[in-house]
Amino acid sequence: MRKYLDIDLKNQAVEAVEQDGEELVRVGRYLIAKTLLEENIAAVEPLSPDNPLIFSAGPFAGTNFSNANRTSVGCKSPLTGGIKEANAGGTFGVALGQLHLSGFTLHGAAADWVIIHLKKDGSCSFDSARDFMGKGNFETAALLHEKYGKKVSLALCGPVGEYQGLLSGIAISDTDRRPSRLAARGGIGAVLGNKKVKAIVAELNKMPQLHERKKVIGAVRHYAEKLGKDQMIDSYKRFGTAMMADYMNHVGGLPVRNFSAGRLVDTNEETMKMGGDFIREQNIARGGEPSHACMPGCLIQCSNVYADADGNEIVSPVEYETLGLLGTNCGIKEPDDLARLNAIANDLGIDTIETGAMVGVLMEAGLGEFGDVDFIEDVLEQVRNGTEQGRLWARGTAFVGEHYRVGRVPVIKRQAISAYDPRVVEATGITMMVTAQGADHTAGNVPRMETADKSIDEVAEASHEAQVMTAAADSLGLCIFGRTVTAAELDRVTEAINAAVGANLDSSFFDELGKETLRLEREFNKAAGFTEEDDELPEFFYTEALAPSNRVARFHAKEVNKLVDSWWRQQGADSERP
Repeated sequence: MRKYLDIDLKNQAVEAVEQDGEELVRVGRYLIAKTLLEENIAAVEPLSPDNPLIFSAGPFAGTNFSNANRTSVGCKSPLTGGIKEANAGGTFGVALGQLHLSGFTLHGAAADWVIIHLKKDGSCSFDSARDFMGKGNFETAALLHEKYGKKVSLALCGPVGEYQGLLSGIAISDTDRRPSRLAARGGIGAVLGNKKVKAIVAELNKMPQLHERKKVIGAVRHYAEKLGKDQMIDSYKRFGTAMMADYMNHVGGLPVRNFSAGRLVDTNEETMKMGGDFIREQNIARGGEPSHACMPGCLIQCSNVYADADGNEIVSPVEYETLGLLGTNCGIKEPDDLARLNAIANDLGIDTIETGAMVGVLMEAGLGEFGDVDFIEDVLEQVRNGTEQGRLWARGTAFVGEHYRVGRVPVIKRQAISAYDPRVVEATGITMMVTAQGADHTAGNVPRMETADKSIDEVAEASHEAQVMTAAADSLGLCIFGRTVTAAELDRVTEAINAAVGANLDSSFFDELGKETLRLEREFNKAAGFTEEDDELPEFFYTEALAPSNRVARFHAKEVNKLVDSWWRQQGADSERP
């Protein structure tokens, strides 16, 4: 049994609803889509008190089940105007589970800035945030730990979120209390800022009560054994997500200088420093940590702690998407430079994908030179301080591209494209086109599929399968990096879910949950006014050949959506577009 909280910020009132069984399984991304659709939020102004902000944790939240403690946060996106679910690792999902909470919704807006304190005794207080305003996330976290103690997890609105900049995400504590795990995309930090919530402090306690504890513990051990034998998991642990940069540079799908090239360096002539191989060896030599768990108990440990030449920590973590968008996309070739920029972005609590794409567009417009670290630092400083230019830039890539009349603006549904050029990484490109989430690789990533000789049907089918699997994982609080083991052990994982919450599901629910989540999200965006045109890639992807492969995008929204519509007809769902 767990509780779900409806928090009325205006009146500082909390209503708790008890939940059990399947109510604790169909959560996360599914719950967000279902709730927002049922409450007709599609017609609501995103930056208004009427836009609810939903936090949701999965059935294993609070346990040490590896990679099963992610927190989903969702609302109507002020960046895209569509539905948004962003999820993060860290300890906040753990804290919610240990407080016997499945999640909560923030309704309305506070009269003045507040800190919400969720306590072990089941109570909730609203404390003044006056002394924390305008501070970066690391100073804020340190002061909050002074006030509330070490055994708490934090969800923070950074200084950019305070003035409702659309680059902002929500920063969550990692296992070492760094506020560096971001529910980053879609401008959800601006929604938290609109509600005048500076921080949510959730107390850590002990493992929650489980329906059949012994079965769950057995499943935890079995899953851990399978993770330990999986070759892909071993690669994640050794090289982290940064290893994807080596591969993308090799195949020519890396975003370089505002998506004008697909390879940063020819590795026959120059060392690829902005990738997992180089970063791992350098970090080990310096005394950094090449592997690090963002969630308690996670055995994948794809995170890292990046050290400088003197062995001092610069940032944690350096991830592939940041290497790609804030790094190579902006012409950066040295990981030390990227790490320093990453640390600034973490302190601001901003999405490094959206920020890097926006900076690339500024460089394309001639405001700075590609590779100019000082220029990027100045941009971030102006965004921090909310200068006139900083606030303009904080509105995101699409707006900045329009403002400076730039031709090459890498966005879909006004959200920046992730670090996979769709001219080469075609299956992920289709995902970014059709997902209701905006251009987001995490909606269904297929980065290693070689597609040059494949038909649209084959490529789209691979995208669709990944989207279904990912939507289900996001609806259960599972990290998708464990998907090879999860897919192979689906019966055992389902038994563990049943044992955790007292449900009676069979493994077919996983596929059903993913498909239903996608259907609900699609319906929300239709209600919000999205059409097929919103799924099209920017024109330059179709007209500019990408070096070194000299490929252009092959697939348009119309033909892709014919396949999408056929899938929904097979499911018996309404497929008509407005």
